[in-house]
Amino acid sequence: MKVTLTAIPEVLIVEPKVFGDNRGFFFESFNQAEFELAVGRQVNFVQDNHSRSVQNVLRGLHYQIQQPQGKLVRVVQGEVFDVAVDLRESSLTFGKWVGEILSADNKKQLWIPEGFAHGFVVLSETAEFLYKTTDYYAPEFERSIAWNDPAIGIQWPIECKPTLSAKDQQAKTLAISESFA
Repeated sequence: MKVTLTAIPEVLIVEPKVFGDNRGFFFESFNQAEFELAVGRQVNFVQDNHSRSVQNVLRGLHYQIQQPQGKLVRVVQGEVFDVAVDLRESSLTFGKWVGEILSADNKKQLWIPEGFAHGFVVLSETAEFLYKTTDYYAPEFERSIAWNDPAIGIQWPIECKPTLSAKDQQAKTLAISESFA
């Protein structure tokens, strides 16, 4: 696999080596040993999630203040713009974001370590999104930061207001959100 650093070095773009011909394609979507070598530490995934959303749905920016989740995310149908926001107060990149187009066609994955908020917006008619997490979902610790917080300034590649869940409509700004030390 090819691993590319983003503007926030802990967030990585992971691209598998794809073998294709007129019959189709094959690729290894995950290899524990290679992944740990790329991130420089042992990572234990405990949960896999799969979501399907329609165009202009924006999910996020989510994180768990306790039981933080590292996420390895990818798209198996459609296309999304995926975002990670650094919520580690001790980091030089606190409050900064990185984004990447993930699609079934480009087969890119994004590694978002613990201590980051995560979100995505669907760019295609529909998208199916898969992700592995390093800790279990704990709704009592889940928090949301507003997708359009001007202090973060994410440049979402959409022209209309996105469709949000009730929870995401109530999201807080970074200034009043809980963050990590």
